[in-house]
Amino acid sequence: MREPVDEHFIASVSALSASSETTSSRGELATEVLVELFDSQLGSRHLDLIARELRAKDRGYYTIGSAGHESNAAVAAALRPTDPALLHYRSGAFFLQRARQVGGSDPVRDVLLGMLAATEEPIAGGRHKVWGRADLAVIPQTSTVASHLPRAVGVAFSLGRAARVGVPSPWPNDAVTVCSFGDASANHSTAIGAINTAIHTAYQGISLPLLFVCEDNGIGISVRTPLDWIASSFGHRDGLEYFTADGVDIESTYASAHAAAEWVRAQRKPAFFHLRTVRLMGHAGSDYEPGYRSPQEISSEYDSDPLIGTARLLITRGHYTREEILDRYEGKRGEVRQIAERLAGAQELDRRAAVMAPLTHTNREATATLPTPSRAPAGSANDAHTLAQAINRALDETLREFPESLVFGEDVARKGGVYGVTRGLRKQFGANRVFDTLLDEQAILGLALGAGLSGLLPIPEIQYLAYLHNAADQLRGEAATLQFFSMRQYRNPMVVRVAAYGYQKGFGGHFHNDNAVAALRDIPGIVIASPARPDDAAAMLRTCVAAARRSGVVCVYLEPIALYHTHDLHEDGDGGWLAGYPADPEHAPIGRGRSYGDGDDFTIVTFGNGVRMSLRAAHRLAERGINARVLDIRWLAPMPHADIMREAEATGRVLVVDETRHGGGVGEGIVTLLVEGGFRGRIGRVSSADSFVPLGAAAGEVLLSEAEIDAAVNRLMANA
Repeated sequence: MREPVDEHFIASVSALSASSETTSSRGELATEVLVELFDSQLGSRHLDLIARELRAKDRGYYTIGSAGHESNAAVAAALRPTDPALLHYRSGAFFLQRARQVGGSDPVRDVLLGMLAATEEPIAGGRHKVWGRADLAVIPQTSTVASHLPRAVGVAFSLGRAARVGVPSPWPNDAVTVCSFGDASANHSTAIGAINTAIHTAYQGISLPLLFVCEDNGIGISVRTPLDWIASSFGHRDGLEYFTADGVDIESTYASAHAAAEWVRAQRKPAFFHLRTVRLMGHAGSDYEPGYRSPQEISSEYDSDPLIGTARLLITRGHYTREEILDRYEGKRGEVRQIAERLAGAQELDRRAAVMAPLTHTNREATATLPTPSRAPAGSANDAHTLAQAINRALDETLREFPESLVFGEDVARKGGVYGVTRGLRKQFGANRVFDTLLDEQAILGLALGAGLSGLLPIPEIQYLAYLHNAADQLRGEAATLQFFSMRQYRNPMVVRVAAYGYQKGFGGHFHNDNAVAALRDIPGIVIASPARPDDAAAMLRTCVAAARRSGVVCVYLEPIALYHTHDLHEDGDGGWLAGYPADPEHAPIGRGRSYGDGDDFTIVTFGNGVRMSLRAAHRLAERGINARVLDIRWLAPMPHADIMREAEATGRVLVVDETRHGGGVGEGIVTLLVEGGFRGRIGRVSSADSFVPLGAAAGEVLLSEAEIDAAVNRLMANA
């Protein structure tokens, strides 16, 4: 049975008056261009129709369609094929038209392969149905709700910044970034933040050539967008040029889109293109639209079908008769169906290793990476450094050696960071490479996402660990997934520095003493570094930079705030927490821990602030004749499995010292690793409480203490 919108198109074209067939008119679009756009619209429509058929036969997996949005083909035509595009999931006709502009591919086949989750699909390899191809400058996005907008801002920003720092970019210097999304998504905080960031950036005179395209169909799944809400919200924003068009009229859409694109290209500022559309065939195949819309409401939008509008224009111009229009319509149906039949039984991913291949290959490259030797001045390698000083020096070396590297975040430039970690870098390397951002973690990470795509190496700072949770999906849904959903054709390398953990003597409460890392450890494919010692901090940062440059991996680098300026280990004035600056490029390979001592009574496995606490505990125990060894795992992902097992087996007793929370912390993973690895000895575990961190001295009541470590050791030894 045919879809009602299918039947309505056929009936509407058949009913066009004979007089309209003989009326010749000339519009702004050349007829040959109009014919091409119509073909892209037809292809998109019949892909939507076949998707429903495939799903009904249990042969296809994706039915979110573009029906009613096909005027976005004109948006593609108004842009250059080298303009990077991040597309809304209803931008099917845009994708087909962009492929036509570039040539060399079969976009209908590509889309069908995506619907079938086929391994032959050229961008995601069956992992998701996405709009994306590297040769089309279309950056793949999944079914996101505005989460791609911060990245789009980052790409637009990087178009100018790459040129200013003398780094080649995959996009032309005069390119325009285009980003499309729906009217419901426009209300998401991510969209609002991204649009504000674009305006905020351009307001300062910084190049930001970004065209926001809101495909406004007036409804988000079942929830109506208030009438004229988009125009009211974005039509009069200072710093955001506004353009609009009715998607039924393909010529008007092209004219407005072209004007918008050329304005952005010339002015290097953001603009908002409001494309009024309709949503035909519901949200997706599983959506029962009559459950929330009356039949009259649904059918009333059929006459706003952009395919009917383009067909009418072609007939009015005398280029086609209505019979010829219907022939082309049915011809496209046959073409799409024929390709779908040829692809029947296409191979799907059927092995875990195949599904995970992009993650596995990225991780393998990252862990095999050796950083370049230190360029520390001669004679200074043994200078005593604090943790903060070592990180600062490693950042200095990175900026000096790699012209594509950028350091940015809130307060990192003029102030040099809240804790002075980036002090002096802006003066040394200039505002093009070390700069402050607005206070929005989604914007900071979005900038990094776009910069990494554009040939740059971003090193963003998140000022506190708790702040990261404001923008966690930029890491999970955008950064970490890109190589997975593009089979590594696109990469967004970055090293995200985060001032982390607790033990700040009660300062700041939970927002500045956050110890929650479970959300990070749950993200497949990222590297999580957690240095404790100054020499490790420098070496691990250099390793992260090298791995990001080589494999495109996303690294999160957690810096223990409480250890930034620590000098001593056991006694005041002993300088035991200072260290020389390392020159050995193999000092801190990813996924390898660092051992202290060779005691055979028991092993402490720890990280971060726990390293200093455990070393102090081991020192006290040695005075009692109990000999311990301490393993700093250093990398929370991937963990040093072999090192943990080796150090545990050496003593037969393991105490896991975990400063994060008891439920969902790091220690759970270490204990699980030991058990699954076949460790037969005794295991103990201490951690912080499952609590937020309060203000003042009360913080010590919920954070792990050295006294708790001592007590746990005594229990382990007593039960020997």
